[in-house]
Amino acid sequence: MIVPMQKYTFLVFHTDYHPFLKGLRDVGVVDVVRRTQTLSEEATERLLLQRQVSDVIKQLRRRKEEPSDEIPAFKHGSEVMDRFRELQTDIESLQQQLNTLNKEIAAAEPWGDYDPTVFQHLRRAGFQIYFYTIAPRRFNPEWVNQFKIGVVNPTPSMVYFILVTEPGEELPDLPAEPVKGPDRPLSQLYQRRDELQNLLETLDAELHRMAATCIPLLKTYAHELSSEMEYSVVVNNTLSEANDKLKILEGFAPVEAAADVEKFCNQNDIFFLKTNPLPDEKVPILLRNGNFARLFEPISRLFSLPKYTELDLTPFFAPFFMMFFGFCLGDAGYGLVLLLGASLYKKYKAQPSLKPYLTLAQYLGLATVIFGIISGTFFGINLIEADIPMLKNIKKYFLDSNKMLVLALILGGVQIVFGMMVKVMNITRQQGFKYALSTLGWLIVILGLVTRQILIENQILPMNEKWMLYTVLGSGGVLIFFLNDPDANIFVRLGKGIWDVYGVVTGIFGDLLSYIRLFALGISSAILGLVINSVGLSMLGIPYIGPVIFVIFLTIGHLANIAISSLGSFVHPMRLTFVEFYKNAGFTGGGKEYQPFANQPAAKN
Repeated sequence: MIVPMQKYTFLVFHTDYHPFLKGLRDVGVVDVVRRTQTLSEEATERLLLQRQVSDVIKQLRRRKEEPSDEIPAFKHGSEVMDRFRELQTDIESLQQQLNTLNKEIAAAEPWGDYDPTVFQHLRRAGFQIYFYTIAPRRFNPEWVNQFKIGVVNPTPSMVYFILVTEPGEELPDLPAEPVKGPDRPLSQLYQRRDELQNLLETLDAELHRMAATCIPLLKTYAHELSSEMEYSVVVNNTLSEANDKLKILEGFAPVEAAADVEKFCNQNDIFFLKTNPLPDEKVPILLRNGNFARLFEPISRLFSLPKYTELDLTPFFAPFFMMFFGFCLGDAGYGLVLLLGASLYKKYKAQPSLKPYLTLAQYLGLATVIFGIISGTFFGINLIEADIPMLKNIKKYFLDSNKMLVLALILGGVQIVFGMMVKVMNITRQQGFKYALSTLGWLIVILGLVTRQILIENQILPMNEKWMLYTVLGSGGVLIFFLNDPDANIFVRLGKGIWDVYGVVTGIFGDLLSYIRLFALGISSAILGLVINSVGLSMLGIPYIGPVIFVIFLTIGHLANIAISSLGSFVHPMRLTFVEFYKNAGFTGGGKEYQPFANQPAAKN
């Protein structure tokens, strides 16, 4: 259900405004009306900084350090951010130096470790030293005798040699590639590389300590930035009157919290006006459902929150979604895996925030077990055809493929009709009962004709019965053709009724056929399970290791089938909910989530 809201308009003298905002934030129940979606420059800066803090928290978490009781070396999250940026800058600089050094080492290693000062002395004496590389097949060994050549490193892919010329001697024309010789000894390069790596390890160790000790500080800092940004947004959405002497702020609060708001205003001499929301106002939406329906609220939020004036459809589609998931997956064995897996993880491993989702998985697994029993499918085994003596007396209760197809259509028809009933309530809630008479007429026609057919098939009514037929069509027709729009004249109503007949008849048949997907997905899941079993059985004939491969293949195959089929079993019921059911229920949506201006506690580590 949608929690009723009360609208408040606060009028505050400008000198009292900031203390008023801080007190209102302490009350923490008023969702401030936002007249502009544009953030101020101050709010934008805080938002960007908050995102940077969140990114740093993610980077530190990737290090997977266990939280430590050690006192952090910083007093505030801003100090952590400053030091983190310094470390990142230093690390990037060191890595660039290391990359450059590694290239220099790679170029120097073929020449070995030598002292470049020796060559400097030779050059001062008039000698010239040249470094060359050449492919081995092109190197002529006679050059060693003809010229002053020293082969430094003959590798299979390249020959590295040095040529020395005396003062005044002409440089010979050799078909080799001249290269630049190393500027520093290799040992010196290695030493510098070790120094850079040690520095990087030191900085990395500091980051690990930050990951173990500083995440709570960063979370607190992010929370402070969020509060400051929200405060700035509220100030930016304040109206000013009487030469900025009077501040006007509007907001909504749940009716149940009205006493807290009014107590705060009375204690601080704040003038306020309390009114009921107008139909065209964008009232924030706060959902409050029972334990079962609340589990499905994340699904309804994937589409849209309802408008304030309409019904929350979550409690209405929740049982259908659960049934449709079970129908699509449709294997009792797979349902047991989901049910037991979710139950064990929920009890022994799950964080509190994850437990509602696991409870939902338990319900979906239970529905899968039920529909798997109805269809007689267990880990891809067709129990209807299987020769299992203990099931001999209950096989007649299983539904074969034809009956499952009929069941899918029946469930679809039930949800469509139920959606139309909800539509009557929805229209009545928003506009008044007289605007829902046309939809009521369609319910009379559909339910009346179905009831008549059931009575005829059970021989309660004769085959050629006419009075009930004419009564149903007549009473429903009057509502459809003549009472569809109380504000229009009779001819416009008649035209709308004719168009409505075309739209509803074609729409209902199209919607009904969409529910065949329940049957199709259930069949595809069963067929995949059957194929996995068949392939697995064929592996039993492999000598010695056949049984081991059989077990491994079945485990991996069925787990993969559960994963793939569960995805389809979740998506397609969601599609039936958001398209067929929401349309027939007259859902409009577009609601804004209730977000009170409040001091929320920082997230725990």
